[in-house]
Amino acid sequence: MNAGFKVGSAEGKQPTWQAVIMFALGFWLSCSLILDFIIMPALSTAGMMNQASFATAGYSIFWIFNRVELLCATVVLSSLLVLRGTSNIYRHVRRWSILLSVLLLAIALIYTYIMTPQMSALAIQLNLLQPATGMPVGMVQMHEKYWLLEAIKLIAGATILGWCYRDSRTLAA
Repeated sequence: MNAGFKVGSAEGKQPTWQAVIMFALGFWLSCSLILDFIIMPALSTAGMMNQASFATAGYSIFWIFNRVELLCATVVLSSLLVLRGTSNIYRHVRRWSILLSVLLLAIALIYTYIMTPQMSALAIQLNLLQPATGMPVGMVQMHEKYWLLEAIKLIAGATILGWCYRDSRTLAA
């Protein structure tokens, strides 16, 4: 805990904070890609999205993943703030990294508290006697917004990851 608060020894601890950022971003972005391009398409091809219980199962999956996203976003933002406060490199060079990490946190908050509940509410079948008829009308618009936010998240996360990797290589040399 003292690594982030001792100004004199913080310069020697920079690679540790950069490693925390790179691990959190790598874990978060790779999990997001696995969820978007492996798990959800596999569930779709298996026909699970046409079943009445899919809204509940999808909400459960995304409820857990959204909390992991919030945790990763806060770790990235906190680590960047520590680096900005203790490092001469981060004071001037990476002002945009703070803005991008705030954007990542905002996206995670939108997913957690706006999009996931609304998408689940649109998909839930309240009349058990009626068969599932497919994707509701408003769901297509929600998916478009989701993919736009997902693209922004991946670009912002990859940018921060690249900056941290480049700076860690510079500091190691």
